Amino acid sequence: MVFDNSGIENIVADQNVIQHVMNKHGLNLGGHWDYERVTYDLKYQIEEGVYYLRIPGYAVEGDVGARNAKLQMMDPYLGKHYYPTGIEYGEDEYFPPAVVEHCKRTIISISNDLREILA
Repeated sequence: MVFDNSGIENIVADQNVIQHVMNKHGLNLGGHWDYERVTYDLKYQIEEGVYYLRIPGYAVEGDVGARNAKLQMMDPYLGKHYYPTGIEYGEDEYFPPAVVEHCKRTIISISNDLREILA
């Protein structure tokens, strides 16, 4: 499930600023990063399964590994984890409404915080 037009996809900022705001809202730099790309994850472990809110970005300047990148953020998305195959994001997946609503509130809060800092 992609959260289109959230406002986050328009944000470009220093990696340290983005990292601070993401951590404030419970998202951690996931294991899916390299020198050009990042993914910030928020894990939901509930009765229906394990879900991840993911907010990706890529370096438009600098190096993610050196922590000196300027990041262009991208559309957030929600996926369901299946062991051992991984995470599925398809439209045919069921996403609990409470998780979806929490994701939307989190995305809005992150976007607002980043805009306030960058203003």
